[in-house]
Amino acid sequence: MKVVIQRVSQAEVRIADQVVGAIQRGFLILVGIHETDTPEDVAYLVGKISKLRVFEDDNGKMNQSIQAVDGSVLSISQFTLYANTKKGNRPSFIEAARPETAIPLYQLFNEEFEKAGIPIATGKFGADMQVSLVNDGPVTIIIDSKEK
Repeated sequence: MKVVIQRVSQAEVRIADQVVGAIQRGFLILVGIHETDTPEDVAYLVGKISKLRVFEDDNGKMNQSIQAVDGSVLSISQFTLYANTKKGNRPSFIEAARPETAIPLYQLFNEEFEKAGIPIATGKFGADMQVSLVNDGPVTIIIDSKEK
């Protein structure tokens, strides 16, 4: 799995002009699922993200986790994170997991944040979504579960 994490002061996702998910302070996470990903990849990423210390403490240092600041997550599925652009100008997405594999892993990813006590909002898998955010910092981090 590959995720792009953006620390935000607010973020929302719309489908057909309707807000389907919104958060204030926390992480907007774009989630890409590879065809070889497993629940172990989910566990690794949720554990890493929930403990990631990128929120400022009282001294202005990035030293606090999302849990320490009572933050939330807006999770957006994004198969395009596995775009292969080596040949030509049209990306190939062949390494992205098919829906029958990706949907259960994406749902598990979101459920694991809930179990960790981190409020979560989501988009809709496979939908045409419009995502807006205010990147706080900016802070943007990419984590690939295959690069532990």
